Amino acid sequence: MTTVLTWSDDRVEQLKKLWEAGLSASQIAAELGNVTRNAVIGKVHRLGLSGRAKSPSSAAPRPRKARPAQHMMRVSRPVSRGNTALAHAFDVEMEPDPITYDNVVPIGQRLSLLELNEATCHWPVGDPSSPEFFFCGGKALAGLPYCAHHSRVAYQPVGDRRRQPAKPAR
Repeated sequence: MTTVLTWSDDRVEQLKKLWEAGLSASQIAAELGNVTRNAVIGKVHRLGLSGRAKSPSSAAPRPRKARPAQHMMRVSRPVSRGNTALAHAFDVEMEPDPITYDNVVPIGQRLSLLELNEATCHWPVGDPSSPEFFFCGGKALAGLPYCAHHSRVAYQPVGDRRRQPAKPAR
């Protein structure tokens, strides 16, 4: 069975004196003995002693340690067609789109946002602010929002993503 120590009047007075002297809760716990830092903090709060003034040295902000300059690497990101102004603003090299399937989505298959349903491919094509923007509209795979082609693009296996060689930074 463990012994539970109560806060006697003498111990409370000693706690108050040590707290006013500026000792930390850990130091007070060590001084009092048989009490934890957390017990001291709890008692200080219950007694309303938590608002002690900081010493002038601790109130002054400490100077920050200088961090070594980290090497920043510029990574080019894929930019969708039609955003060349954005690409130039961020100094990103425009890459030819490796998938030309979006350009050959049959006109009769293309859908607007309001025409999409669970059975149609939700793959967006083009710039959403453009009047030519549309969704693929192909037959979606069961349980997925995309057709077979766009599912292969959207859901790449982890191994394939890791094997792609990193492009050299400029």
